[in-house]
Amino acid sequence: MTTRQSIHQPLSGILAVFGALSIIILWQFLIPSLGVPSYILPTPFEISKIFIKEYPLLFSNLGPTVYESISGFLLGNSIAVLLAIIFIFNRYIQAAYFPVILFLNTIPILALAPVIVLIFGLGILPKIIIAAVICFFPTLVNMIRGLDSVTQNELELFQVLSASKTETLFRLRLPRALPFLFSSLRISSATAVIGAVVGEWIGSDKGLGAMIIQATFNYQSGRLYAAITLCSALAIVLFIVVVTLEKFILRYER
Repeated sequence: MTTRQSIHQPLSGILAVFGALSIIILWQFLIPSLGVPSYILPTPFEISKIFIKEYPLLFSNLGPTVYESISGFLLGNSIAVLLAIIFIFNRYIQAAYFPVILFLNTIPILALAPVIVLIFGLGILPKIIIAAVICFFPTLVNMIRGLDSVTQNELELFQVLSASKTETLFRLRLPRALPFLFSSLRISSATAVIGAVVGEWIGSDKGLGAMIIQATFNYQSGRLYAAITLCSALAIVLFIVVVTLEKFILRYER
């Protein structure tokens, strides 16, 4: 199994690049041959020309979305981790408030976003809160599972060693919860961008989300696809950062 993995791992990056390039090539040559007009689906070459022509506009709108995504990612996940720790140490609080959180999570973010904007106004804060909300629940659930993944024998051993609750948390529960945490952080790296873009759709004149809305209503398909590409690139970069941190921290823990 180890040999097969060592053979496949170097190929995985090559295969990923090949898959992406094959789709881009098909998109570039197949779509026009099928008669799809460029104002509906521009080719990658046409989108790249938009990047060259309008890069100041594109990257000036990228900045607010990056700030909102990262801030919402950090805020939502930090609150989720702290609340999971509180729930683990006090089951009464968990029994009282987890069903409420579960109910709030059933509200679609597109329905919740206007309420958040109505409460907090049209500034950058509601966009951060929307990104935080969309990151919050998966991390909370995974952290509770991770903190609870310790066995009874391990807890009894720490009790025999006279470990405090704080020592048990930092030396046993949190290390066990790290794989669960990073599993949810990978998801949050993409959903944070989604939350920021959704927030910008509602009452904003800057950011990639606002740019997507404006380009849609003005039938600027090239600008629309360029903004979508930047959103995707931002999510990929955040994902790569999370994966890199995961490898470093888990290796250090081992």
